[in-house]
Formats: sequence, C-alpha cells, structure tokens
Amino acid sequence: MKKIKSYKRVLLKLSGEALQGDQHYGIDPKVVDSIASQLKEVKEMGVELAVVIGGGNMFRGLQAASAGMDRSAADYVGMLATVMNGMVLQDALERKGVFTRVQTAITMEALAEPYIRRRAIRHLEKGRIVILAGGTGNPYFTTDTTAALRAIELGVEVILKATKVDGIYSADPKKVKNAKRFKKIRYLDVLKKGLKVMDATAISLCMDNNLPIIVFDLLKRGNIQRVVDGQMIGTVVSN
Repeated sequence: MKKIKSYKRVLLKLSGEALQGDQHYGIDPKVVDSIASQLKEVKEMGVELAVVIGGGNMFRGLQAASAGMDRSAADYVGMLATVMNGMVLQDALERKGVFTRVQTAITMEALAEPYIRRRAIRHLEKGRIVILAGGTGNPYFTTDTTAALRAIELGVEVILKATKVDGIYSADPKKVKNAKRFKKIRYLDVLKKGLKVMDATAISLCMDNNLPIIVFDLLKRGNIQRVVDGQMIGTVVSN
C-alpha cells in the first residue's frame, strides 16, 4: 500500500463513545482491551504517543445544558467523565506492561498529574504513553479543541482522529447512499461545507498551525498502526 509518511510523535483523539462498543452507555472492557493492545503495538514501533480522550460515553455537557443544566457546570461534569475514561485506559495499558501517565487540566493529584507541557514532552521522550484528560480545564471547549491545542503544544506531527467511519464523507454515509468519501480535503473546505469532523475551533487551530488531521476507522483492527506507519487510509485534512 502506498505510504504518505511515517510518524514519530502523534496525538490520538479517542471519543468516549469509542470505549462503549455496542453498548448504549458506559465502557466495554473488551473494546478497551483491544484499543490498549493496539496502542501497545504503536508504542513498540518506536512512536511517541499522546492520547486525548472524550467523555461522551458517560456524560455530554452540551446535552445536559440543553436540558436546563447550567452550561459551565455541565461542561465540568463532562471533563470529570474524561478523567474516568483516562484512568480506565491507563489501567488496561499498564496491565499489558505499558508505562503511562495520565495528566489532567483540572488538578486532582490523588488520581493524576496536573498537565504541564514540559513534563508531558519528557514523558513522551521516555517512551511513556501520555493520556490527556480533563479537556482544556475550561467550559465551552470540546475535547476536539483540546486535542488540537495539546497537539500543537506538544509538537506532534499529526492528529489521528479515530472514528466509527472510514473517513470524511460529503454526507452521512449511513443516510445517503451516494455520499462521497474524500481521500484528501483542505481545512477551509471542511469549514465551508460544515463537515462534522472536528469542531470549527479545532479545525481553525490546526489550519493556523499547519497541523494535519487524519480521520480513520478505529473499528478495523490494526488501523492505528497502519495510519502511524503512513499507509493511506481514511481522509487527510491539510492545506
């Protein structure tokens, strides 16, 4: 298979829903174990790996706010959900012998390190997987924006956006049979077409800093390794 390039330092964006598998809520231990196995294989390729994880499998701040909850309070609860997911992923990785660190944007020293950029980079250089939880530490920002922000701060080469579909389509492929899948697309086109890849703030951050995004199917075993190895799967968002 033709390659784009291989990467040495990457950030993987995992949605909370990725951990729930076919369940409607919560965490599927088998799915978490599979993801942990794949991340271990990526680490063994010599890749420095950071992971930003969402919390939508447990709590969605935006939905709670639309139901009447104060938006700031709802977003903070959502951030706590990402910490729970991060700890679950850490446990799965460490049971496989992978050294990790969970860093949170909200200080909770009994559970995780506070997010400190230089410390996170040092962990990456030492071969540890750094799991970044707690969002940005501020309400009104999504974990997509967190992923873009942390990726830029940590100097990664690419954001890997793991989803349940095999790339970016012109429309929802589950609803529109003739929806076109893009192999490559520009940031501006994503914004103009209103494609739901990442939120507009995240896309704009990546565009301003020329940081590519690769959207790919997490459900196909081995895809994380393939995309890190530079194989052309999914959709590349760039300039």
